[in-house]
Amino acid sequence: MIIAARFNGPPASGNGGYSAGLFASQLSSPTPAEADQRGNASELDGARVLEVTLRRPPPLETELTVEPGNPTRLLAGDELIAEAVPSRVADDEVVPPLPLSGARAAVAEYAGFREHPFPTCFVCGPEREPGDGLRIFPGRLPDGRVAAPFEVPAEVSPVLVWAALDCPSGWAVPLETRAYVLGRMAVRVARLPEPGDECVVVGLMTGQDGRKAHSRSTLYSPDGEVLALARATWVALSA
Repeated sequence: MIIAARFNGPPASGNGGYSAGLFASQLSSPTPAEADQRGNASELDGARVLEVTLRRPPPLETELTVEPGNPTRLLAGDELIAEAVPSRVADDEVVPPLPLSGARAAVAEYAGFREHPFPTCFVCGPEREPGDGLRIFPGRLPDGRVAAPFEVPAEVSPVLVWAALDCPSGWAVPLETRAYVLGRMAVRVARLPEPGDECVVVGLMTGQDGRKAHSRSTLYSPDGEVLALARATWVALSA
């Protein structure tokens, strides 16, 4: 598995949500019986949901392999990059919706237009051209949520849904005051959005613990259906 350079977050490493989604598509989690024994069973209506922890910045254009004998860990050479465990993302973790018109208006408040730690980010970088990056620009709402429209590309996939849910949860932190990177993410995908649709993605910060910030994000279809939801932990970079 290789993360192509196009899918960067910081200039020299993969976008966290895209990378975690790609890892989740490749890594195996314990069977339900094994998870029960470890006290970490998934409870999402029988669907397996993975929580991916990024242990190192995901390298670009580098061969990544599953650790022999441990299919929950991903390596670059001998270095641990990511690992996955079964998890759950519950219905009550949905971020409240916003009409598409409100999401369009919120873009004007996107702090990343003024100050952005990674302006070439595949998901939220304002320096990416249309058709190259996702160009999701979540602006802050008066109640603390952030929101943005998301024009779904033709090549939509579960991995791109992970990516689309990533940066809105980060700008809820918010990123303009201090640079954060994704540390951990769990995503529940109910249905893929339709190519060409203009969806709405919303994010909300739920807490902070030292250098760690916790947030959630939700992707809505144009008619308000919950398509996917995520829980994330962000880690502030050292000053």
